[in-house]
Amino acid sequence: MAEEVIKTALLDRHMKEVFDWSDSDIPVRDALWDYFMEKNGRDTIKTEEDMLPFLDDADVKIESFVNENLKK
Repeated sequence: MAEEVIKTALLDRHMKEVFDWSDSDIPVRDALWDYFMEKNGRDTIKTEEDMLPFLDDADVKIESFVNENLKK
């Protein structure tokens, strides 16, 4: 169980804690959810499928995705 907490720790941190370009207080997980919901036309099932890989991805891969797709 502790391994899972560590694995998803980045997803639970606030955007502004992880990314110097963000001033958002929402967790990275929520920012990604919002991004995919918008992209998928508010399809919760599709968004859930898109989010699943992030639960196993390394922090550097998540940071890279967020920088490429959410940075404005």
